[in-house]
Amino acid sequence: MNRADLKERIDAIEESYEFFLAFAARGATGDAARRADAQVREFLHKIEEALEALSGGLPDLIDREGLEPPEAYRGMIDVAREDAERARAAVRLVLAQPSISSQLIDNLNASVHVRATLTNLFLLDEVL
Repeated sequence: MNRADLKERIDAIEESYEFFLAFAARGATGDAARRADAQVREFLHKIEEALEALSGGLPDLIDREGLEPPEAYRGMIDVAREDAERARAAVRLVLAQPSISSQLIDNLNASVHVRATLTNLFLLDEVL
């Protein structure tokens, strides 16, 4: 993973998160939730793929970008990778549900791992 890859993943996660905020605000349940299901799942797959790429690719960022001193970056990258893996587990749980309501998405957005992942990535993006 390089800086451009990181930026692409951050954008995908941020776009999905913002979509989820809007979806949750609608309070969709029942038929309304079912009508929006395909679009919600599309964004869930998008964020899941970005999180998967991050958890596998972030450690390479140090060597690929020649970040110095590497130990200053390694700790934060490890934290970001672990939170991305945890956020991905939450996303996969939501994807496994037969119906996805606004409340379920609201709870996903409120997950400390999803929020921590976003914050970690914004921090990394800013220092890079």
